[in-house]
Amino acid sequence: MQSLNLIKNDPWLSPYEAAINGRCRHVALKEKSLTGDGSQTLAQFASGYLYFGLHKVDGGWVFREWAPNATAIYLTGTCNDWQKDERYRMARLEHGNWELRLEEDMLHHGDLYKLLMEWEGGSGERIPAWTRRAVQDGQSKLFAAQAWNPPHPYLFKQAKFKPDTSPLLIYECHIGMSTNEEKVGSYNEFRLHILPRIAREGYNAIQIMAIQEHPYYGSFGYHVSSFFAASSRFGTPDELKQLIDEAHSMGIAVIMDIVHSHAVKNEAEGLGRFDGSYGQYFYNDSRREHPAWDSLCFDYGKNEVLHFLLSNCKFWLEEYRFDGFRFDGVTSMLYYSHGLGEAFSNYGDYYSGRQDEEAIAYLTLANKLIHEINPRAITIAEEVSGMPGLAAKVEDGGYGFDYRMAMNIPDFWIKLIKEKKDEDWYPSALWWETTNRRADEKTISYAESHDQALVGDKTIIFRLIDAEMYWHMQKGDHNFVVERGIALHKMIRLITASTMNGGYLNFMGNEFGHPEWIDFPRPGNDWSYKYARRQWELADNPNLKYGYLGEFDREMLALIKQVKNFQATPLRKIGESDSDQTLAYMRGDLLFVFNFSPNRSYTGYGFLTPKGEYEVLLNTDAPRFGGFDLADDSLHHFTHFDPLYKSENKEWLKLYIPARSAVVLRKLNK
Repeated sequence: MQSLNLIKNDPWLSPYEAAINGRCRHVALKEKSLTGDGSQTLAQFASGYLYFGLHKVDGGWVFREWAPNATAIYLTGTCNDWQKDERYRMARLEHGNWELRLEEDMLHHGDLYKLLMEWEGGSGERIPAWTRRAVQDGQSKLFAAQAWNPPHPYLFKQAKFKPDTSPLLIYECHIGMSTNEEKVGSYNEFRLHILPRIAREGYNAIQIMAIQEHPYYGSFGYHVSSFFAASSRFGTPDELKQLIDEAHSMGIAVIMDIVHSHAVKNEAEGLGRFDGSYGQYFYNDSRREHPAWDSLCFDYGKNEVLHFLLSNCKFWLEEYRFDGFRFDGVTSMLYYSHGLGEAFSNYGDYYSGRQDEEAIAYLTLANKLIHEINPRAITIAEEVSGMPGLAAKVEDGGYGFDYRMAMNIPDFWIKLIKEKKDEDWYPSALWWETTNRRADEKTISYAESHDQALVGDKTIIFRLIDAEMYWHMQKGDHNFVVERGIALHKMIRLITASTMNGGYLNFMGNEFGHPEWIDFPRPGNDWSYKYARRQWELADNPNLKYGYLGEFDREMLALIKQVKNFQATPLRKIGESDSDQTLAYMRGDLLFVFNFSPNRSYTGYGFLTPKGEYEVLLNTDAPRFGGFDLADDSLHHFTHFDPLYKSENKEWLKLYIPARSAVVLRKLNK
């Protein structure tokens, strides 16, 4: 069966072979029900956006919608003064589908429109489910669909793009808050000002949040209303296409943060009661509303819903040329409980019968579809329970994701900083948390993401330095709290990135220690944009210490990229001492040495390493990174013979390692 490789890689899964095989069979049966026993491919099936929605055709327009509970549907808008006009009445087709054909002069590019949906006992205005553009009125704040057929659409200049995944270095970003000004940033501003910065930093991928249209800006894009519409807050569809095209020209892959785990409850803007019924796209029972997110849960057991969501994946890949997706809220999809209140303390918790086999089938088929369309596409699961096989191949019995987020790592750093004295930062715990993962699944390591930067939480730099950031970030201002924070910020990032087994992620601005939190405009802050932006001038100001952290991030990534397939190079622990708070490990010819002690520097500290000559490549204590320059990095270090280890081809490498610092050396092959 398919599951044999998954179990072969992890024999502890053997007791659950029947459950794993049952899952695989269910996925196969679901795929057959969608593709007609193979009469078409998944990619051919997932083409709903080519049929539904508004399309310009020879001599006019055609508009189609799926609304099985509707009794009548009218298109109203600026084209007919928002009146119920029989000329714009849709005709019912088979299977709950509706169609409207219009002459060319009955609708124009830029016209606003909605659907007046009528059903037994009621009616309401709706944004079309398949609309590719929805815009918000500045006065009323209400959304409407917009006909989009520009006379000169953007034409992609880049041919087939191949993402660099050796390793994948992701810059997580949000278009709206990427500007320095107190406003909503645009696709064009991001393309012109932020993309070049990301390229200089050394990242080879961006992961863009909040692309799918959402009514409330402060939701960070996670309460989606129009799944096929790129958020108009940031600009036009053509401007987003140009951004992606130019990112590709810089060698930067573009990953979309896609939300298929739930949808906004709004009926006027979203899919809630779209055709008057409760169960069209969502569950029609107690499972309808998400208990923690104030949103609606898709009914993944309905083929029409799978058609909608799978078509959505294909649409973003083909229409905008995104290079893949980070799927949000996967844990919520995997379990009937949404993962709430679950311990996940042993393998039995993953095969307890509380798993949602329909949602699991959707996720597996989504991965199959995405890689069928683009074999080089990247899929990442944001998943906290640790479900085995999530990032294993479908043919091996897995779910098909390329990567899973290593969500234990940021949680560990938060807990360590909050609860442990510096003297209790034990390298054995650091090593365990940064390297504890399934051998057959790649992960995205990260010290912090947008989650840790929101109001109610704190970034690493803000936890380490807090209010002292407001007064002591000038160069030349010696402050113990700031100096400690800068030192640990670099060490935390170095150990997190250098132990990766797939990729590394950083949230926009955190690389240089962006101060304060993210707080989107809302009633509680008088709709202020003060904290919903990025203060790039802090990193660029030569008189401030933020530049130290930014420069370290650049050099750290440059060092990692020097090693081909760094993420796949075996990790070898060289030495570890909790009492001394030291840790050393190698990847290829690179030796990473850490001293987390806050007050003990070591002279002639020995590690048994491959014999030879070593040069220093990176030192967190270097003055250009805000360090104290306590070691001479120009010196080469030579190992010393010890007859006890002659047969192992190892010798003692003795180093001076200052307190609260880390150094990376390279073994020279002579």
